[in-house]
Amino acid sequence: MMKIAIGCDPNAQKEKEEIIEYIEKKGYGEVTDFGSEDVIYAHVAVKVGEAIAAGKYDRGILICGTGIGMSISANKVKGISAALITDVYSAERARLSNDANVACIGAFTTGCKTREKLIDAFLGNEFVEGCASQPKVNAFREYDMNRK
Repeated sequence: MMKIAIGCDPNAQKEKEEIIEYIEKKGYGEVTDFGSEDVIYAHVAVKVGEAIAAGKYDRGILICGTGIGMSISANKVKGISAALITDVYSAERARLSNDANVACIGAFTTGCKTREKLIDAFLGNEFVEGCASQPKVNAFREYDMNRK
């Protein structure tokens, strides 16, 4: 069963609750809520990222107004590949071609049904080892592991 870490900023509490309910309804896995009270959303993003990088969770979902700040923040954690997903194709490619382990979503920029489709695309796909994108993924993983 997939273990999913989720967090948001205070503005996205309602959307986070809807996403948790949707993930549980669809049976994607066990969800752990990392909170939403901290107005400094970077703190939540880093907590989620560190938990995934440590191997405690398989994937993460972060929500803020646009998803941009969460994406930038999560990508500061070594071992995290956070993707801002705004459409189904990019959500699919985040997994299939880029092996992203965190999806960042905008609460103010996506509606409920769109968020559900994004979650389906992100959680319902796996990275294809040996695909044409493998050398690119290997390169950014190497850069990530060699940074200080």
